[in-house]
Amino acid sequence: MDALDILLVSYLVYRLLAMIRGTRAWRILGGIVVFILALYASNALRLNTLHWVLDKATLLAPVALVILLLPELRQALETVGRIGLWPQVLPALNEAPAEAQTVEEIVAAVSEMASARVGALIVLERTGNLNEIIANGVPLDAKVTAPALGAIFFPGNPLHDGAAVIRGDRIVAAACRLPLSESSRLDSNLHMRHRAAVGVTEALDCLSIVVSEERGTISLAADGRLRRLGSHLELREILNTQFRGVGGSRAKEDRGWISWKGGRGR
Repeated sequence: MDALDILLVSYLVYRLLAMIRGTRAWRILGGIVVFILALYASNALRLNTLHWVLDKATLLAPVALVILLLPELRQALETVGRIGLWPQVLPALNEAPAEAQTVEEIVAAVSEMASARVGALIVLERTGNLNEIIANGVPLDAKVTAPALGAIFFPGNPLHDGAAVIRGDRIVAAACRLPLSESSRLDSNLHMRHRAAVGVTEALDCLSIVVSEERGTISLAADGRLRRLGSHLELREILNTQFRGVGGSRAKEDRGWISWKGGRGR
């Protein structure tokens, strides 16, 4: 019974960590670990004043965690209610990585829409679970092709407002609503489409591609940062590295990301 008890608790911890991986809660968890290490280090090094401050802060920790993790707690309870906590022990093994052809189709669609100045917002799922975003859109489950993406964002299509979400090689939903970023690092002239692209990457581990209908420019958001790209060739290189995980060093790519201030987009 002791072994069964340990296995059940271990599995629960694993599922909870898998649920928050790539989300804002994952970064908060990292901050908690740093706080605990600082608390014990201050005691070991006899930094009495610092230890007293950190020790008193732990009294407010439960309330602070509930406030900070309220959206994630709600999502976790909804997942348990749908019995979504249990079905797959190793879900990552069942998710096929995106193929090179998928990247080519995305790049072709984005390049064509940029030339025609058709506004678009495409979100690519990485390790962050986008089920909550997908749920507020229109389900599609269509293979990623350039014509399909072009049709979604055609101005006369009812689905052109909002974002299209891609998981692996499938367009799983369109017309999805995204959280808007309130970051002061972004230019005040940026429109909602760009702020939505940044906002979803602040909360979840994903990539967002934005095509501006005013300027015909291509921008990419990741980890709460926005970058205007020089061409579709640059987009292809980044997607192969950060979406497919091939063709370059992720750390090297990360150094190229900056917060974009200046210029208008929509």
